[in-house]
Amino acid sequence: MRYKLLANLLSHFIYTGGGIPESRRAFELSELLGVKIIPSQVVQGHSPFKNLTKRFENELVVATGKGEPAVVLSEYGFKKVISLEEYASCFDNIDPVSHFKSWTSQQVNLHGNSRELVPSFDVSSDRVKAAFVVSDPVDWGRDIQVLCDILRSGGLPGKKNGHQPNLYFAADDLEYQVRGDQHHELLFVDSRDAGLNLVQAVFPSERLGLGAFRTALESIFNRIHHCPLEYTTFGKPNPFVFRNAESILLKLQPHSFRGDLIMEAGNMTSHSFQTLYMIGDNPSVDIKGARQAGPPWFSILTRTGVFRGKENHAEFPADLVRQHVDSNKCISTDILIDSTI
Repeated sequence: MRYKLLANLLSHFIYTGGGIPESRRAFELSELLGVKIIPSQVVQGHSPFKNLTKRFENELVVATGKGEPAVVLSEYGFKKVISLEEYASCFDNIDPVSHFKSWTSQQVNLHGNSRELVPSFDVSSDRVKAAFVVSDPVDWGRDIQVLCDILRSGGLPGKKNGHQPNLYFAADDLEYQVRGDQHHELLFVDSRDAGLNLVQAVFPSERLGLGAFRTALESIFNRIHHCPLEYTTFGKPNPFVFRNAESILLKLQPHSFRGDLIMEAGNMTSHSFQTLYMIGDNPSVDIKGARQAGPPWFSILTRTGVFRGKENHAEFPADLVRQHVDSNKCISTDILIDSTI
């Protein structure tokens, strides 16, 4: 009953991570909450990549990260996408220490029945036009090596230097706190303060995030190449994430609010939110992002994860600091939306 009540109040789910399609995440949430959640109600760190589909729809692109990064981009409409793991397997000795990694061969076998099939295009002659870091990479060494080969060769490893292909990161968080429910990246958008719960961290200190991987790749690339690495990052604290959330919320209002709350002379577009609450425990990501986005965002910093200070954070102070959010069960809340619009 508790989850069904909360789910009826929720209108928007945001994951700073990802690695699986929004359709599958929506199914998981539907099973968890006992109500129907549609894919358009789910936004993950890599969801903005949808906007790049037309640009790279018929171009060769590689995707890396935990989960099924190539499947994610394929569902967005990319027609020539290949996982970096599969791409590397097409080039002998591109990863010079691959024979020491017994777990990689096991992982390839596990993917044998997945949708990441043998590509129908020739990667040995077709240049990569873009690389997408969809989620946290599993094999940093291999991914940095292969990405450097792709990026400094103009998209075809082993060839002479060429124009760097585009590089996109789904997030840029340097560190994050791992929580025990495996949904530590889940952000809820709620229509009123329903008292959703935070769980205790599994490991006592923060873990390196996508921003750390980006820093490592950039540092190495800039040491071995004559031009600095060019890239685009999405995810918090990028203000785009917050503006995108507002836009999606406005479109989703009919799914979550009564018509008399959102309709005025049949015009929904005239409404905007008075207040959107960002509740998070990472000052450099959650709070910084909300501050950069500006109104209607109101930032609330909790001492439930990365932040443990007694006073407000010095560099990225929140509008309000709380000790914790009520914790009884298993779900964390990072964004809530005011019911008054």
